[in-house]
Amino acid sequence: MDKGKTRIILGIDPGYAILGYGAIEVCGNRLKLIDYGVVETDIKHSFPQRLETLYIQTKRLCESTAPDCIVFEELFFAKNTKTAMQVSAARGTCLLAAYQTCLPLYEYTPMQIKSAVCGNGHAGKKQVQEMVMRLLNMDKIPKPDDAADGLAAAICHSGVIGLAAEQFRIK
Repeated sequence: MDKGKTRIILGIDPGYAILGYGAIEVCGNRLKLIDYGVVETDIKHSFPQRLETLYIQTKRLCESTAPDCIVFEELFFAKNTKTAMQVSAARGTCLLAAYQTCLPLYEYTPMQIKSAVCGNGHAGKKQVQEMVMRLLNMDKIPKPDDAADGLAAAICHSGVIGLAAEQFRIK
């Protein structure tokens, strides 16, 4: 990668009830916050309606932030199969919306993201939030943690660009 070239990275922490996102600008070693937040789906809506909300909002995020690439946090689940299936469907919906932008898509495990941002793959949510705040020169900790996770995914990718990014590309 050209060290002087500015890139915009959109990070997404996919979720069924809450999707976290964060967009950053990268130029060399400098990181600049563009936008972050969450997309919440209405619990009163049907499953397909909630997926439609995620699809539409992911498309809007891609348009409004005009990223050069989109980064997803891979899913991690311990026990709840029903939740895992719903979040998997939500992730698939968001991947489709992002894929339709024709931009490169990348994915990292939660451990890879935490390691890149905090230097510890087992860092807690609060530690991730604090490091994201510091790395992006923010005045306060990004909340909720889903939004901080979207920013952390983007920050993780910023350190990989030009090195070994292709191994993390979703094909």
